[in-house]
Amino acid sequence: MRFTVEQRFAAAPDDVARAFADPELYAAFHALPKMSRPDVLAHDVQGDLVHLQIRYRFTGDLSSAARAVLDPARLTWVEHATHDLAAHTTTFRMVADHYADRFRCEGSYRFEPADPGTLRRCDGEIRVKAPLVAGAVERAIVSGLREHLADEVVVVEGYLRG
Repeated sequence: MRFTVEQRFAAAPDDVARAFADPELYAAFHALPKMSRPDVLAHDVQGDLVHLQIRYRFTGDLSSAARAVLDPARLTWVEHATHDLAAHTTTFRMVADHYADRFRCEGSYRFEPADPGTLRRCDGEIRVKAPLVAGAVERAIVSGLREHLADEVVVVEGYLRG
C-alpha cells in the first residue's frame, strides 16, 4: 500500500530538517499518545548526512484485524533513517523487531518551503503479509502513522522554540 502524509510547520525547512536529524528531539516525543519514548540507538554525522537508528514501541490500542496477526506486546521496530540536510530529504526503512518476515515499510520525507513555514511530505510504501487481513492491517497502520505525525507537529515546534 502506497501512502502520503503531509505535515505543516511554522519554521523554515532548514530548521525543521535539522530538528528531525537531532537525536535530542526524540526525547521530547515521550508524551505522544500510542508510542513510548523512542530510543536513539545510533547517531552518525558525515557532513550533511545524518544517519539515525531509532527504536519505537507501539503502546496504543489495536483494531481486531491487527490483533488477529500481531501481539501488541511485540510491536517494536527500528527506523533506519538517512537525513540529507543539504537536500532537505530523509529516506527511511522500518525494520520490525518481531515481525520482520511479515512487515516492510520504507519511504522518504521532503522538507519544502510553504507559506508560511515548511511542508514535510512523506511518501512511503507499507506491506503486511497476513492472509485475509493484510489490507485492513496496512490501513490501520497508515491511519496510526497519520495520527502520530499530526501529533508530532506541536512537539517539533515547541522543540524549535527552545
